[in-house]
Amino acid sequence: MVKIYGTIGPACRDREVLTEMFREGMDGVRLNLSHTSLEDAAALTAACRAAAEEAGAEPELLIDMQGPELRTGVTNEPVLISEGELYSTSGLPLPDSVAKGLEELGSGQELLLDDGKILLVTEREAGRTGTFLRVVRGGLLESRKSIAVPGYHIDAPAMTDRDREQIKRAKDFGVTAVMQPFVRSREDLDEVRTALDEAGCRDVRLLAKIENLDGVERLEELIPRCDEIVIARGDLGSAMDLWELPAVQKKIAAACREAGRDFMVVTQMLDSMTHRRVPTRAEVSDIFNAVLDGAASVMVTGETAAGKYPADVIRYLYRTAREAERMMQGQRKTGEHN
Repeated sequence: MVKIYGTIGPACRDREVLTEMFREGMDGVRLNLSHTSLEDAAALTAACRAAAEEAGAEPELLIDMQGPELRTGVTNEPVLISEGELYSTSGLPLPDSVAKGLEELGSGQELLLDDGKILLVTEREAGRTGTFLRVVRGGLLESRKSIAVPGYHIDAPAMTDRDREQIKRAKDFGVTAVMQPFVRSREDLDEVRTALDEAGCRDVRLLAKIENLDGVERLEELIPRCDEIVIARGDLGSAMDLWELPAVQKKIAAACREAGRDFMVVTQMLDSMTHRRVPTRAEVSDIFNAVLDGAASVMVTGETAAGKYPADVIRYLYRTAREAERMMQGQRKTGEHN
């Protein structure tokens, strides 16, 4: 059966909500360590275990590491990025590595923030020193949102010191899987696997998130080094023209099927349910087709961590996946009779 994962956060902090989510079919939860730590989230993960026990489930705890992921800085309140405005690289909450990289580039380089919701393009103006960013697509920028600079490689270690400390504590908090973001090479995965082994976590699964073109191009060497591939469509969709993403998703799914490796599909599966109780028909079809493509698991992120209807999200995710499985079983039975 396809596994169903939600992401824990403020919207599902109450044990009653978590219990309902497990009763609706959730198999486990993701904790995003870009926003918190195992220690700071100890009460929340304990509530998950208690809720699962009440619902008669055995929960999995997936931790999503920081890794080489680039994110904006912390702001006291959301910053309005208005279309048409011009910013200096120091006028936005960007890491130094990103600001420096943009200064080295000429005009026309795209900068995508918050899974591409906000788009800026570099400009150089006569008579002004430095590189500036023109807002093409604006919006509200909150703290710790993703950054993508398509076509430009910014060096960053596979694991941060903080990641290593979290892995050392993973066993104490009942972690069952580690999600490594922005995997670029087999060396990235080997580094995480070594850290898990040294922490006595040999039974903890390693999931490789494919979020950039390096990961796509080196997929063949990554598949044997992990327990599951994650098709993480948020940043992956920022690394290419968005209309190219479905073909890449199909390519990764086919490679995993051929190799007999499990894969997960994630990002915006039920995004409209962040604010609406009922999903769009397109979202339901997306989940259904992911299961038909052979996904071993599907996961939602902000829909349960920060959305208004976390239990409803899980219900639609679970029931759509089960319906797809029923269809596949029916097709297999028909094939057997033929």
